[in-house]
Amino acid sequence: MKNIQDLTKEKFLELESAGLSLDQILDSYEGSEEEKQNFREWKNKELKEIQKDNAKAGFLTDSEREEIDQIQLTTAFIINNREIEYEIDVITSECVYGMNVFRDIFTGIRDIAGGRSDASQKVLKDLRKTCLSELRAEALSLGADAVIGVDLDYSEISGGGKSGMLFLVASGTAVKLKP
Repeated sequence: MKNIQDLTKEKFLELESAGLSLDQILDSYEGSEEEKQNFREWKNKELKEIQKDNAKAGFLTDSEREEIDQIQLTTAFIINNREIEYEIDVITSECVYGMNVFRDIFTGIRDIAGGRSDASQKVLKDLRKTCLSELRAEALSLGADAVIGVDLDYSEISGGGKSGMLFLVASGTAVKLKP
């Protein structure tokens, strides 16, 4: 068994990225409980720093993501089997995605040869998912339970005859549902 004093933070991160848990790593090293506790505290401090950085960057926690996913979206003006208590506001979400140069080349070939462009379809799907997720987040921030009358408007921002940026606006009415 190896001595815990030989366990560097770099080695620890390497073992962790290999899929080992904190306890599995510490159990494979000899050392006092105090030394092992120091590693646990360091790891918890690192985790808190990552969470703080993620919050600053606008990343969501799992519980926040679950809350957002509970917001119902529909293109209809009603929610089946639910009554709308009141309308909150019209909300929008805007997203812009770039088409990279390689995707542009392959899309150009598809234009000539015909057929579906999987790469372009993936960008459009990612764009739609992101925009609708942001619409849900906006609704949640207003205390809404659902967004009705959802509309998606796609545009292309291009220059010089080349495809460039895809632009999507999602809009709808945030509503509070009766319990």
